[in-house]
Amino acid sequence: MSSKVALIGAGAMGGAIGARLVETGNHLTVFDLDSEKVGALTAKGASAAASAALAASVSDYVILSLNSPRIVRAAVFGPGGVAEGAKPGTLIIDMSSIDPDATKELAADAQEKGLRWVDSPLSGGAPKALIGQLTLMAGGRDEDVKDAHEVLRHVASNYTHMGPPGAGQTTKLINQVLCALNFLAVAEATQLALDAGVDAAKIPQALKGGRADSAILQEYMPRYVAKDYRRTGRIDNMVKDLNGAQDLARRTNTAMPLTAVCAEIHRMLTAAGLGGEDQAALMEFFKGPNKEIAE
Repeated sequence: MSSKVALIGAGAMGGAIGARLVETGNHLTVFDLDSEKVGALTAKGASAAASAALAASVSDYVILSLNSPRIVRAAVFGPGGVAEGAKPGTLIIDMSSIDPDATKELAADAQEKGLRWVDSPLSGGAPKALIGQLTLMAGGRDEDVKDAHEVLRHVASNYTHMGPPGAGQTTKLINQVLCALNFLAVAEATQLALDAGVDAAKIPQALKGGRADSAILQEYMPRYVAKDYRRTGRIDNMVKDLNGAQDLARRTNTAMPLTAVCAEIHRMLTAAGLGGEDQAALMEFFKGPNKEIAE
């Protein structure tokens, strides 16, 4: 069954989600400040809206794919925002990765306006969205999380209800700690293999099925070896997520020494101008200072 869905935010991740929703037969109306990103989706069959309010007015579900709590709040409650156009009972599904406490406040404000809210951040990146195999961790009321799955089943193969509003975002922070440490560990191991003269390209196959195996090892070690820096994510987005994880750790008095080191390396690369690059560019850290990025 197809659904009427508004998509607010058509960047790398939102664009992939939108493309998959169109491909699976849903009626997608998209709003983004970047007309080129909107055009990429209308070329696939989506409709364009001049504001988030207009996109929401013709939809039963609103998906947000944005970068910060401030932008999410502006897109929903600001002038021309979702809340101005949405019908009572519209379900807002926030697939952004933002602070859990901010999510609780947004969900409460939506409820006051007669709207429903589910936080459903993701793991898997744009490649998994395009083939409907994202992993999603949801927070919200039982009935709303169940309703959100009617749309999200088109983009995800793993969907877990973690608790009330904000629980999905808390789970996403834990996911990001695991991913960031794994990205960095695989990059470091790749550099060791290269320096030691081992054929690093063969390592994923050699270790497949063993305890060192992981999705990141299989996907990223070949990219680290080839210096394949095509963008499916951003280093500065990981900085944002690790900042959130460290904020949570301070509130819970949790020691996270490995995460602290990992976050500092990501900050160093961002300060060096690589914040917009994919995680594959972590290999640049091992080249030392004053080296240009690989072509």
